[in-house]
Amino acid sequence: MNIALIAHDEKKPIIISFAIAYKQVLEKHSLFATGTTGKKIGEETGLNIHRFQSGPLGGDQQIGAMIANNEMDMVIFFRDPLTAQPHEPDVSALIRLCDVHQIPLATNLGSAEIFIRGLERGDLEWREIVKKKKESEQ
Repeated sequence: MNIALIAHDEKKPIIISFAIAYKQVLEKHSLFATGTTGKKIGEETGLNIHRFQSGPLGGDQQIGAMIANNEMDMVIFFRDPLTAQPHEPDVSALIRLCDVHQIPLATNLGSAEIFIRGLERGDLEWREIVKKKKESEQ
């Protein structure tokens, strides 16, 4: 599965801790991240992560393009709802794309832990069926 890891600045320590705690699950999948988040997670965990631009420089949109092309299976995005973000329209667009394309989106530690446990159990295998169906329609 392709999994995107994104975190606003104030949430980066939490996503790093999350990646450390669930490294054994995450390392079995293809990981993608916005610039600084991916760099920090990679440094702390040794996980192989494809890094895009930082969020404000277009990283959110790069991940959004993968979602629109049916190339992303899950997004873990630890948002900071208490701090104004200069790229809030990009964040809103990313969330909208997840909803449009039925991509599981965790926006906090609680939902991310539920998703990662489901991933570990195989609960997200339906994504493979969706991908094959969309490929056959093209």
